[in-house]
Amino acid sequence: MERYKKFQSGVSGVKDKIKVADIEIRNYAKYVLREGTNFEKRELLSCLKSKLKLKDKLLYL
Repeated sequence: MERYKKFQSGVSGVKDKIKVADIEIRNYAKYVLREGTNFEKRELLSCLKSKLKLKDKLLYL
């Protein structure tokens, strides 16, 4: 959650308290995959139930 707050304030300049319902999961997942630590990336990918496909440097679910 702290990482998302940092992301939110960096992208939109919003510094208000963020409610869990307000989080855009897709954007947060993209952010973690780009900026997260290896541990965070592994945790995120382990939560996915479908198979991943990599084609032309793009990741598909």
